[in-house]
Amino acid sequence: MNLKLLLLPFSLVYQGVTGLRNLAFDKGLLKSHKFQTPIISVGNLSVGGTGKTPMIEYLVSLLQDDYQVAIVSRGYGRKTRGYIEVTQDHNTNDVGDEPLQYKNKFPHVRVAVCADRVAAIQALEGRCDVILLDDAYQHRYVAPAINILLTTQVNPYHQDYVLPSGWLRESASGARRADIVILSKCNKSTSYAVLQQLQFDLKLSQAQSMYFTAMDYGKQLIGRSETISLDYLIDTRFTLVTGIAHSEPLVAFLTALGGRFDHLKFPDHHDFTNAECHHINSCDLVVTTEKDFQRLAGRIDKKALYYLPVATAFLYDRQAAFAEEITNRITYHRKH
Repeated sequence: MNLKLLLLPFSLVYQGVTGLRNLAFDKGLLKSHKFQTPIISVGNLSVGGTGKTPMIEYLVSLLQDDYQVAIVSRGYGRKTRGYIEVTQDHNTNDVGDEPLQYKNKFPHVRVAVCADRVAAIQALEGRCDVILLDDAYQHRYVAPAINILLTTQVNPYHQDYVLPSGWLRESASGARRADIVILSKCNKSTSYAVLQQLQFDLKLSQAQSMYFTAMDYGKQLIGRSETISLDYLIDTRFTLVTGIAHSEPLVAFLTALGGRFDHLKFPDHHDFTNAECHHINSCDLVVTTEKDFQRLAGRIDKKALYYLPVATAFLYDRQAAFAEEITNRITYHRKH
């Protein structure tokens, strides 16, 4: 029997529990906190791999010239507790990999980690103009000014199932809470008609906006103290190390480039053991993701350790429309 069918009863139970929780928030039995500072939540219905981190970075780049931006993250995988404001002296055990990546990329931006997002926002209010909430779509104790939902072209939420038979954290009906839905990680060769059909299938309301994005990989590999051209990989065998939810797009990109590599694949937010670090250190040339670089850089002493940056790219020249919508929603929130 199909494994999904075997797990379906458990999914129905899980869906029922999450549905009751959402109903409690909808009816006001559980309180969603509103804040004077505009809050932009970026999240998904599924478990990881939709491109939240590049989207947070895109928003920082979009807003940082006009607003003091702060980021709040749970700090997944850290070995500390409570509220911490991230500095570049922290490591991933202190604050997690993604918050450290944000801080290293945007040193002037306040980055805080805390499981209690309400408490984190209260600690930051008055010291910033806009707060970005990383992976907080299900954290309904916060009522964001803008709720951005990401779902991928390969596995859109309307074709998925609730855990454990699928990857959804809650029913696909939860998408109704989104102000903006982004179909992420689109294949740039996909026809507009196919993407339009996907948009139709998602059955968004008239109040919801839809955008299509793809992943843009950098043209340079970035190391501790130097960068090298991506083309260097064409004629050089290397080892790819990934500890992310879905490494398939990166593998496909490097394969299409003509790269010859061994792939060491680990789970998302993987805490590398000493033995694994020793093995990675013995490889001649190591390429990894920016997130994994945060974990490995302090434990691998080899010089030939590089990451390939990735960024969000809006398709069909819709980046200006997205920017206008974000700034308009921020302005509206501040006036009301």
